[in-house]
Amino acid sequence: MKPTKLLLSSIASVAVLTAIVLTFVGCNGGSSTGSGGTSPGGGPVKLIGAGSSFVNPAMMTWKASYQTKHSDVSLNYQAVGSSAGIGNYKDGLADFGATDAPLTDADLKGMPKPTLQFPVTAGCEVIVYNLPGVGNGLKLTGEVVADIFLGKIKAWNDPAIAGLNPELKLPSTPINVAHRSDGSGTTYIFTDYLSHVSPAWKNGPGQGKTVTWPTGTGGKGNDGVAGVVKQTPGSIGYVELAYAVQTKLTYGPIKNHDGNFVLPTVEATAAAVSAAASALKADNRTSIVDQAGKDVYPICGMTYVLVPAAPADKAKGAAMVDFFKWVLADGQDQAKSLQYAPLPSEITSLDSDVLAKVQTK
Repeated sequence: MKPTKLLLSSIASVAVLTAIVLTFVGCNGGSSTGSGGTSPGGGPVKLIGAGSSFVNPAMMTWKASYQTKHSDVSLNYQAVGSSAGIGNYKDGLADFGATDAPLTDADLKGMPKPTLQFPVTAGCEVIVYNLPGVGNGLKLTGEVVADIFLGKIKAWNDPAIAGLNPELKLPSTPINVAHRSDGSGTTYIFTDYLSHVSPAWKNGPGQGKTVTWPTGTGGKGNDGVAGVVKQTPGSIGYVELAYAVQTKLTYGPIKNHDGNFVLPTVEATAAAVSAAASALKADNRTSIVDQAGKDVYPICGMTYVLVPAAPADKAKGAAMVDFFKWVLADGQDQAKSLQYAPLPSEITSLDSDVLAKVQTK
């Protein structure tokens, strides 16, 4: 694989995403629950966010739509990955962070400033593949996916895959695994799922934003992994649903906790959130992978935002609170068209309680 080709793929992915955002905002920019046409503080405010690439398609739409009604608020979101985003926030290089791997109590205590976190949306991860002659619909189980990423299953016509897909003529093409090369919340969700369904994975690479991959090729960001898969026949990787749709990669259903093969959709993601709702109300960091329910897609997660409890710049603090209040209201409906599941009202209500703790005066 040539680096130039990967760069071009990433650029193309961004171009497609930008076109979608502009079209969406043009049709939906008139709706807003925020405070008029300027910043909440009455003057120009520049906000910088950094982190999750998982949430980037939604974040780009949110910031563009919000700014149509709040012209004095400049929002710059940098999709550098969850690990880098947490680091940028911690180092004061970003006003807010975004991570798909929620911070533990110890992580929060280790922050140089009191920090609050809350989820803003839920999404699902797709097992994408590039297998000429085989279109959408390849069935996989969590155990088989784990064995592929462990390097135990090496060819596409392996009996473990062929047995799940007797109607398909699978080639003997070697499997090339594509995974994230950077610290990633997408990897955190994916390895959380594999650790739930595969003892070999749990006791091997395990769960984390970064793991020691037994095999494969790394790509930076969701768009990087999508680029590796798109350019390399025989590849398989994991990306957030919006990236799979935008780049027109092939994917199929995954066997869920109840034994049903379920496609990744907004509805199947919402079913996962609903299945975990009671646990989420007790602790919003509860994992939502491998939830029970016949219609639940098993590889789902949420993106969490990190904000300072007492922002030094009160105008920025007020703008952040106003923006995320808008995200938890109008933004939830907008996210659905970008393949994210709106959070239920019992969760957004708890989020609003967290935002109310931010000291903006």
